Amino acid sequence: MLQTRHTRVAGIGNTKGSQRAMNLLIAIRDIQRRTGRDLGATFLSGTVVVNALTELYVMFKYMRPQELKKQRISCFDAWAAIYTEKKADYELDVTGNIKRKERFRSYIKVPELASFLREITDYRTTDMINLDVPEKNVRFLSNPPTIEQEEMAGRLVSFAKSGEWADLGLDMPEPDNLDKAKMLIATNVARKMALDMRLLGDKFSDDPGNKASICARTVYEYYVRSNANRGTQFIFSDLSTYKPGEWNIYQDIKDKLVALGIPSEEIQFIQCAKTERARKKLFADMNSGRVRVLFGSTTMLGTGVNAQERAVAVHHLEIPWRPADMEQRNGRAVRKGNTVKLWGGNTVDIVIYGTEKTLDAYKFNLLKNKQMFINQINNGTIAVRRIDEDGMDEENGMNFAEFVAILSGNTDLLKKAKLDNRIMQLEKEQAIFKKERGRAERKMSDNQTAIAAAEDMIAKMNMDYLCFVSRKDDAVVTLVSGTFATPQEIGRELHRISKSYRGTEHKAIGSYMGLPMTVRSEFNIADMFERNIFFIEGASGLKYRCSQSGALPLSFVEAAAYPYTVMERMPARIAEKEKDITRLREEIPVLEEIIGRRWPKAPELETLKAQCRELQQKIEEDLKNAEKGISLSDGISPDKPTITEEAA
Repeated sequence: MLQTRHTRVAGIGNTKGSQRAMNLLIAIRDIQRRTGRDLGATFLSGTVVVNALTELYVMFKYMRPQELKKQRISCFDAWAAIYTEKKADYELDVTGNIKRKERFRSYIKVPELASFLREITDYRTTDMINLDVPEKNVRFLSNPPTIEQEEMAGRLVSFAKSGEWADLGLDMPEPDNLDKAKMLIATNVARKMALDMRLLGDKFSDDPGNKASICARTVYEYYVRSNANRGTQFIFSDLSTYKPGEWNIYQDIKDKLVALGIPSEEIQFIQCAKTERARKKLFADMNSGRVRVLFGSTTMLGTGVNAQERAVAVHHLEIPWRPADMEQRNGRAVRKGNTVKLWGGNTVDIVIYGTEKTLDAYKFNLLKNKQMFINQINNGTIAVRRIDEDGMDEENGMNFAEFVAILSGNTDLLKKAKLDNRIMQLEKEQAIFKKERGRAERKMSDNQTAIAAAEDMIAKMNMDYLCFVSRKDDAVVTLVSGTFATPQEIGRELHRISKSYRGTEHKAIGSYMGLPMTVRSEFNIADMFERNIFFIEGASGLKYRCSQSGALPLSFVEAAAYPYTVMERMPARIAEKEKDITRLREEIPVLEEIIGRRWPKAPELETLKAQCRELQQKIEEDLKNAEKGISLSDGISPDKPTITEEAA
């Protein structure tokens, strides 16, 4: 469970938790208390984030309590304040009306959040491990509502406002919990209405434009097209599943398929396979092509099914509530071992059925809000600091926002979804362009500073070299610690200084050619002494390491003579600096060209933003008019084809 002050923000999920979850938390805390670390538990899941924002916080609460404490995160609101932003936008409610709703849409500090999650997860997708699975081709079949569905949509709006059961006009007794669960009841009625009006009572009739009829015709097309290879199909619906002796959507579609010419024995329901042996036989019949069409729900057919060998299509009669459920359904055909790569172009069609201006729009909207967050957090290639749930999934084509707009029948929403998409893409391009130009400006400034510093260094080194050359005949080492006659004695004294001195400051020890000699100690990262380095200070004030490293040779005679290496290396050092200046100057024209560029798409972005503002204002005016009882303006076109097909 969790406590939060964001009680009116959608998308938080169940805050009450469960006793099982609490028991697990106590058990893990006991293990962590014994070890003194955030260790001791391994969670295994095919879907790390399934449904709601709070799942990540709860995951961290289970597995990283000490890290949360270190980040001063003591509750969900503290976590949300760091990683999320609330935002209001337009959504569709269960009656198909457009409402403004607050939701955690934007996520900030995304790299940190993803990195935090990566500390405790090892995430793999089929793309990452190069699984040999077919391509997925999404087809979206959107049909206009039937006359009865349009009438029921109006009644649902009235019921949602009044709460009067009679407004629905159903031949059913009023539920006992109507006062407490009005919207839950409206949701249930709207779900059934979106699938088939006959689910609401015998008073409603079949229609050639409803989902059952469209699905039957589509399934038959695939059946005929793949007949030579005995192609198979899965049909999913979690509503109106098969029950012997009762009317249900499964049996209705089967009857239509049989009437079209498909043998009855080639169409089966997963609910009829009541034993494990019967299930295995059914799956074997699917793989051999003896059964060509299989109906089922997400629970019974969505997992543990290996019947993919001849699968050509997956049909979604209604939309599940969770993105993970959609993935599970699709995984029955988009699966290793499917032979369509040999005869079907290595492609499986995912056919999604939707009825405009029904709950289908609302459910797609939920999937959109959940899926974008899940995908971008689970994806290990996040390269932006901020993500938005309304962003288009460029890897999978048409996004859920466009599905919502298509189903709503409001062209303004579709335009807004597409405008938001394009604006988001252009803003990303603009951010990359500005980043590159800013990098070029910084590089230009660094180059100019480095050239000036190198030129100053060369001038000082030339001065010092001339000084060395003028005193070359007086190459004598004089030490302040005493008078030493021979090179061996000088070398022995330098070795003594090297072993005894400890200090980070330059200490004067004598002179060479009349130029000051100093020594300084170097320490490692653990503050342990490593060695002493000897320097000669030139006439310009620059200090030069004796030899390349500054460390003392082992031979006493070599030690006495090694300050001479400073003078020997001076021309080489000057030449290196001149090469650096040449390289830095060669980079400047390229950097100037980058800095001088202007982003060519700036006018397009400004135009799109202006159009989006105008469209948003129009939608807000439509909302105000709708609240006053005026229907939405010309966003809905009355003349629509029976079926429109969009390929994503």
